[in-house]
Amino acid sequence: MCRMAMNISAAVLMLVIVVVLIRRSGLKLAHAIVCALLGFYLASSSIAPSISQVTSNLAGMIDGLKL
Repeated sequence: MCRMAMNISAAVLMLVIVVVLIRRSGLKLAHAIVCALLGFYLASSSIAPSISQVTSNLAGMIDGLKL
């Protein structure tokens, strides 16, 4: 359950970043669509488990930081 919540949170965070980049930094919608398609292709590739492991490890490291 925690992993699913982390995936949803990461997706929402990335969506917010893309919207901000489109509105403020001049990122074109076509570029954002190409990046989204790249994400879908990466998710179905053989490298997907490695990407998932890296993001899980990064989330664990961030969670373990004492501020």
